[in-house]
Amino acid sequence: MKLNEIRDNPGARVEKKRLGRGIGSGLGKTSGRGVKGQKARTGVAINGFEGGQMPLHRRLPKRGFKNPFRVEMQIVNVGAIQDALNRSRLPAGVAIDGPALEAAGLVRVGGAPVRLLAKGKLTTAVTITVEAASAAAKVAVESAGGTLTLPAAE
Repeated sequence: MKLNEIRDNPGARVEKKRLGRGIGSGLGKTSGRGVKGQKARTGVAINGFEGGQMPLHRRLPKRGFKNPFRVEMQIVNVGAIQDALNRSRLPAGVAIDGPALEAAGLVRVGGAPVRLLAKGKLTTAVTITVEAASAAAKVAVESAGGTLTLPAAE
C-alpha cells in the first residue's frame, strides 16, 4: 500500500446536499424551505413569537418567589439513623457526620449541609455532627445518651 492509494472507508465522508440546483434535484427553487415569508429567509429566530399576539409565557401570571440566597439542606431523621445502625450501615462507635451519612445512603448530595429532624426513635448513644438540627432532634439524641455537635453560630 502506498500513500497515494489510501482512501476513506465508504460513507466516511458524506457530501452536503447542494440546494437550489434545479427541480430535478428535489431541492431546487426554494431549497426545501417551502415558500416565501419570514422563515424562508436566513437569520430567523422566532421562538415564542405568536404573530403579534401576546405570547403565552407573557399572558400567564407569575407566581411565587424563589430566594436566591436560600440554603438547600438535606433532611435526615433520627429514626433513619437508628435504622442504619441496626442494619450495620453505620458503625456504632464512630462519630456520624456528613460523609458517613452519604456512605450509608442516608443523604444523596455529598458536601451539602445536613439538618437532623426528630422523626422516629433513637435508642443507641451516638455522636452526631451536622450543620443544623431541630430542638426535638437534639433532645432525642441526648436522651439516648449521645451528643449532637452543631457548628458555632456566627
